Amino acid sequence: MKILAIDTALPAVSVCVLEDGAAAPEATETVAMERGHAEALLPMIDRVMARVEGSFSALDRVAVTVGPGSFTGLRVGIAAGRAIGIACGIPTVGVSTLAALAAPLILDEKPGLVGVAIDARHGNVYFAAFEADGRTYKPPHLTSVREAMRSLGAGPIRLAGSGAPMLAIEAWSIGISAEVAGATIAPDIAYVARLGLLADPALAPARPLYLKPPDAKPQQAGRVPLATP
Repeated sequence: MKILAIDTALPAVSVCVLEDGAAAPEATETVAMERGHAEALLPMIDRVMARVEGSFSALDRVAVTVGPGSFTGLRVGIAAGRAIGIACGIPTVGVSTLAALAAPLILDEKPGLVGVAIDARHGNVYFAAFEADGRTYKPPHLTSVREAMRSLGAGPIRLAGSGAPMLAIEAWSIGISAEVAGATIAPDIAYVARLGLLADPALAPARPLYLKPPDAKPQQAGRVPLATP
């Protein structure tokens, strides 16, 4: 099975094509960026697919990160993934950004919990934790740095994600053994692909995982009242 993986959830745009069982992607590209995901994604997909024998006709599945992450970034990636899946007649699956960040640490098979946190600002994080064998210890949720760290016990704890340094500082302040051991910007796109290969399309829809409402709200001042019959 050959999969196209797409990630636009965090401050990067990443694309790769991976064959099931292969040690490395057949083609891959990643560019770190805070903005401009929509403009960068489709040309990147074209460049990656140009290096794949058979191009889009060789694909069996598409995987896309579904969050948590940037509202705009998620919409861009999910829309592209769904469109390619429909055009190619293949399933599109969703992959949790937190699970993708945790995957390399879980595969290290070291003792202790794996905590993954994405900075949600104002002292909060999008957070999840996993047992050393990959089982979910804390499902994805929005919480404070303090509460996230105190939910993990005495350690040792390995951390990844943009919120990992904040969690590590909190852990050290209360005497918990913790280290930042994984990516802090965006997941390795190869792990998005590997999780996508394992996913059941019926249980992992390509649908946004929003853990909080958007910051932008409709303006109320100056609205024209609706006509009533």
